[in-house]
Amino acid sequence: MGKGYNARIASNPVRFSPTLTFDNPGSTAQGAIVAAMPAGSLFGALLVSSLADWIGRKKTIIISGWIWVIGSILQCAAVDRGMLVAGRVVSGVSVGIASATVPLYQSEITAPSIRGRLVSLQQWSITWGILLQYFVEFGCSYIDGVASFRIPWGLQMIPAIVLSLGMLVFPESPRWLIDHDREEEALEILADLHGNGDPDNELVQLEYAEIKGQVHFERNEGAKSYVDLLKPGIFRRVLLGCSLQMWSQLSGMNIMMYYIIYVFQGAGLTGRRGNLIADSVQYVLNVALTVPAIIYIDKWGRRPMLVLGTLFMGFWLMLVGGLQGRFGDWGQVGKDRHDAATKAIIVCSYLFVCSFAITMGPVSWTYPAEIFPMRVRAKAVSVATATNWLFNFALAFAVPPGLSTIAYKTYFIFGTFNFAACIHIFFCFPETAGRTLEEVEEVFSKGHIFTAWKIDREVGKKTLDDLVHEGKGKATIEHHDSFDEKEKV
Repeated sequence: MGKGYNARIASNPVRFSPTLTFDNPGSTAQGAIVAAMPAGSLFGALLVSSLADWIGRKKTIIISGWIWVIGSILQCAAVDRGMLVAGRVVSGVSVGIASATVPLYQSEITAPSIRGRLVSLQQWSITWGILLQYFVEFGCSYIDGVASFRIPWGLQMIPAIVLSLGMLVFPESPRWLIDHDREEEALEILADLHGNGDPDNELVQLEYAEIKGQVHFERNEGAKSYVDLLKPGIFRRVLLGCSLQMWSQLSGMNIMMYYIIYVFQGAGLTGRRGNLIADSVQYVLNVALTVPAIIYIDKWGRRPMLVLGTLFMGFWLMLVGGLQGRFGDWGQVGKDRHDAATKAIIVCSYLFVCSFAITMGPVSWTYPAEIFPMRVRAKAVSVATATNWLFNFALAFAVPPGLSTIAYKTYFIFGTFNFAACIHIFFCFPETAGRTLEEVEEVFSKGHIFTAWKIDREVGKKTLDDLVHEGKGKATIEHHDSFDEKEKV
């Protein structure tokens, strides 16, 4: 459910039974109900820091699915606001756990050449979920009675059940296994993932030795605790991960996705048919434009996508705000039939969604999952994800009053946020595409705090031939006494 659902309730209260079942909540009460889920997600994301290191990435994801089922049952059976809020908080805990653990898990089992592509699939799945839930909700809005909202809240259990059962056949993270002295299992999984089942495959041996060496080094460097996040070299990366999730929320996507109905009403689109067309097009675009990002994220690189994405998003938001402010009072752009302005607002809104879908959407989950060393990865990713939900929670309260008080100027604020993000990313975010997680460590160890644009994509990235030629792979194997020298060279 979420903000989009509440927006549709506000725009068409007669057909939506929740307004009667939950005593016709006003804007403040609706904001509190909406904010309940990101509040739970904030807690869930922080919980990952201990849970994912304790029981493993795989089991944590499975548990998150069953927590979602419990939250969905509470929402589906809710008879008052308190029960509904409780259900949304429980579901939020699940979302927080999954949103922090899934990218972490994906980044640790994926080859560097396709890591960004695989992690981006998470964002694509989210866009499909948004699209499907919209049509389910819209269709159920025609049902009279409480079934109009209990059916959608009940159906949302299905994906969670599929996730939890499906994860039973997936492997555990080899990096987590090595960190817990289960090296034989880790080698077997690496062989299945990257060597067609052959544990003696040269790439498998190299990756195994590299992971083991990194884990050994990090164990000796210090204990796993939140204090590690404040250490030199780590704290910078924590700030990068948290700020990227912050910029993702401050990009304005919440306005365009959750409150697009008000934008289009202001542009002269009213009625059920108009709302269906306006809303569904942007949801479809969100799904479709995420596909190029999945295919080319590892080729284009993270930096270019983020820099160009924030630049374009800021531009489209400024245009929407300017057109709304120039051609009429808020919510009345169509009053004097400024057809050109109406069409321009709609097109700019769609272009904004496209810009987010092809850039910030997938990269904001990929980048934080690949910049941290093993010893703090789970904790650091959970803190970064918690930042996402913290700002999501804040915006749940801030956006509706903003739209009602300063109206079109809200778009100028979020446009400015995008331009600020563009500058920050250009100066401070180094490229990580195509590098192993261990090579990323080398990139950050070189410094370049405010000169990230100077770091070439090949810096810190070495091929297998380079490693064999330099004898690095051989030395690593001999250091850990894990394999015979002949097996490596």
